[in-house]
Amino acid sequence: MIDKLNRNIEYIRISVTDRCNLRCIYCMSEEGIENISHEEILSYDEIIRICKCVANLGIKRIKITGGEPLVRKDIVKLIKEIKLINGIEEVTLTTNGVLLYEMADDLYEAGIDAVNISLDSLDREKFFKITRRDKFENVFKAIDKLIDLNVRVKINCLAIKEHNFDEIAKIAGYSKYNNIDVRFIELMPIGYGKKYTGISNDIILGLLEDEYGSFKKVSEKRGNGPAVYYKNDYFKGYIGLISAISNEFCETCNRVRLTANGFLKLCLHYNKGIDLKELLRSNITDEELENTIYKAIRNKPLGHNFYNDSNIENIENKSMVQIGG
Repeated sequence: MIDKLNRNIEYIRISVTDRCNLRCIYCMSEEGIENISHEEILSYDEIIRICKCVANLGIKRIKITGGEPLVRKDIVKLIKEIKLINGIEEVTLTTNGVLLYEMADDLYEAGIDAVNISLDSLDREKFFKITRRDKFENVFKAIDKLIDLNVRVKINCLAIKEHNFDEIAKIAGYSKYNNIDVRFIELMPIGYGKKYTGISNDIILGLLEDEYGSFKKVSEKRGNGPAVYYKNDYFKGYIGLISAISNEFCETCNRVRLTANGFLKLCLHYNKGIDLKELLRSNITDEELENTIYKAIRNKPLGHNFYNDSNIENIENKSMVQIGG
């Protein structure tokens, strides 16, 4: 659907849980967060109902996220049901990969179109330091398994100066020898992320060219989001750079988010949106629900203001695990 700024909103990220089996330093404290009660999290029937409404409005692509989405019981069943909704062209998943190896075959059978795996280090000790969990081997087994199943894989690396600056080129090398894309994401100042320093696209590209030679920008679209992709002649895969801060892409933003407790979030930076759970549980009709979602998305904000938010109202203070990654 088209919002008031003439942007085509065709993509929704749906968080199915705020629970996670890692404790990443930029996401939460070592003790974790106070989780939403099971009663307050949307049921699968409620999620399916919302998916059907947004599909009617022109949203074609759905990303399942968390927390860690694979910790929620029967998540494969939900993915399979969403795949059957008329108008939905693609269902993908973002995961930390810890439970992925055991579930890979079932996800493949359910028809998952692609999987994004978060991976911030190729060093076991550093992986533990960042995630506070010793699950390094789980993630690498899962990547290899998906490659064997011929499922499209992308690696998402959050570039943090204090923790993986010296590994940027090495992580990118995963794309040199495998037909998968490695994407470097600029750290956003949200929640615990405010404690750390991001690495700009220009610096990352410079590090990669120092190591591997020239990378050429490509024009082809390789996913749902705002990544700018580059290709090196010696790489099997592509390198993607995502930078919401240094290279703002708000004018072409194509997405909204649904939190695990049913809040339709229109922009990552603001806490504005619509509580769909309250409407769903007050016997709203499908037509009324669809119209409410339409009006909300039509009024999606122009953009974030992360670099100057000290005097702005309605700033989002939740962590990414509470919002949906």
